[in-house]
Amino acid sequence: MKITAILLAAGQGTRMKSSLPKVLHPVAGKPMIWHALQAIRQSTTETPVVVVGHGAGEVTQYLGDSAQTVLQEPQLGTGHAVMQAEALLKGKTDLVVVCYADMPLLRGDTLQKLVDTQKQNKGPISMLTVIADDPRGFGRIIRKDDGTINAIVEEYVATPEQLQVKELNVGGYCFDANWLWDALHRIPQNPKKGEYYLTDAVELASAAGLPVHATVMDDVEETIGVNTRVHLSEVEAAMRRRINQAHMLNGVTMIDPASVYIEADVKIGRDTVMMPNTYLFGATEIGEGNVIGPNTIIRNSKVGNGCKVLSSDIEGAWLEDDVDMGPFARLRKGAHLGNHVHMGNFGEVKDSHLADGVKMGHFSYIGNAQIGSGTNIGAGTITCNYDGEKKHPTEIGEDVFIGSDTMLVAPLKIGAGARTGAGAVVTKNVPEDTLVVGMPARAIRKLERKPKKK
Repeated sequence: MKITAILLAAGQGTRMKSSLPKVLHPVAGKPMIWHALQAIRQSTTETPVVVVGHGAGEVTQYLGDSAQTVLQEPQLGTGHAVMQAEALLKGKTDLVVVCYADMPLLRGDTLQKLVDTQKQNKGPISMLTVIADDPRGFGRIIRKDDGTINAIVEEYVATPEQLQVKELNVGGYCFDANWLWDALHRIPQNPKKGEYYLTDAVELASAAGLPVHATVMDDVEETIGVNTRVHLSEVEAAMRRRINQAHMLNGVTMIDPASVYIEADVKIGRDTVMMPNTYLFGATEIGEGNVIGPNTIIRNSKVGNGCKVLSSDIEGAWLEDDVDMGPFARLRKGAHLGNHVHMGNFGEVKDSHLADGVKMGHFSYIGNAQIGSGTNIGAGTITCNYDGEKKHPTEIGEDVFIGSDTMLVAPLKIGAGARTGAGAVVTKNVPEDTLVVGMPARAIRKLERKPKKK
C-alpha cells in the first residue's frame, strides 16, 4: 500500500511578526518543518508533498530533494491547499496523510496509529482528536450515537452547548485517496471567509453515511501549533524536555535537566554526566563516561570517552579520550586534542593538533600548530601565527618543554626534546635537544633527554 503525506506550509504566519517564514523558525536547533518531516516519514512510504505559499522560495530551497512542493496561490483555505497536490498524487497513492508543518511536537508514532486506524476503517477518513480542558481555538468534535464522527464545529460558530465539548480536532487526517480527490471539489466555499476548509470533508462523508473514525491522542503537548512567539516558546520547552528525557532513558545523567539545553541532532553516550547550564548545539557527538559542565557550550564538535570539560566553550573541535580541560578554556574550529591532553584555564586552541599527553598551561594561545606527544606548554605561551597578512604554522616535536610566557613567532619548527626558557621570544627554528633563552632566543647548550618511562 502506498501512503503519501501532504504537509501544509503555505500560511503567512503574520502573528509571528517575522521576515522568516513561520515553518523555518527553529525548534531545538531545527526548523519546525524538519520535525514535521521526521514524524511523517515514520508512517508513509512515498516522498512527501509540501504545500508552500508565503515564503515559498525560502521553504523550497530549504527542503531541497527531501520533498516535492506545490504552490498554493492564492491561499484559499486548507481544502484548497490539499487540492494543489491532486495533479501530483491522483492515481499514484492509496492513502493520504494530511498535517500541518507548524506542529513540530506531533510524533511519528501518533501518525502511525492514525494510518493504522484508517487501514481498518471502511469509511474514507480517520482523524486525530484530543480530550483537553483548554480548547486553544480548536474545532469541537461532534459524534454520532454509534461513536463515529458526525462533524467538526469551529469555535467561532459553535453553540454554547457545543463549546462545552472537550474532544477537539487536532488537524491531522488520513484519507482514502480516491475518495479525497472527488470530495475536495465538492467542499462548499465558506460564505464568511470565501475559503474552502478541509474539515468540511468530514460532513461530506458523514452525510453520505460513510464512517469517520478518530485516533484519540494521549499527549496534549503534541497538539500545540505555533502561531505566535509565545507558542514557539511553549513548543521549545516541550521539545527540550522530550529530548532530555530520551537521553536520560538511554543512560545519560543530568543533575538538573531543566538547565541543560540539547539540540535535536546531538548524540550522547551512556554514563556521561551533564552538569547544569550546559548547552549542546548542532551535530555534536559526546562519547561515554564524560563529565560535561557546568557552564559549558559545545557546538558541532566530537568528544571521546572519559573526558572532563569544565566551564568551557568548544566549537568545531575534536577531543579524543580522557581529555581534561577548563575552566574557561576555548577550542575554536579545527582544534584537535589527543588522548590524555590537559588544557588549563583561559587557554585557547584553533586549527591545531595537540598530540597524546600534551599539557597546555593556562593563559596560552595555540594557533595553526602541530604539537608532538608528551610536550609541555607553559602558562602564557603564545604562537604568534599571524603577521598581519597571512597565518603561519608552528611545529613542535615530542617531549618539548616550552617555558612560561614564551612567544613562538611562526613560521617555526622546534625539534623533539628542546626547551625554551621563561619569557623567550623564539624567531628561528630550534634543533632537537637544545635549550634556547632570551629575546630573541639563542641556544646556550645541548640537552640530554631522559628516557621515557614504560
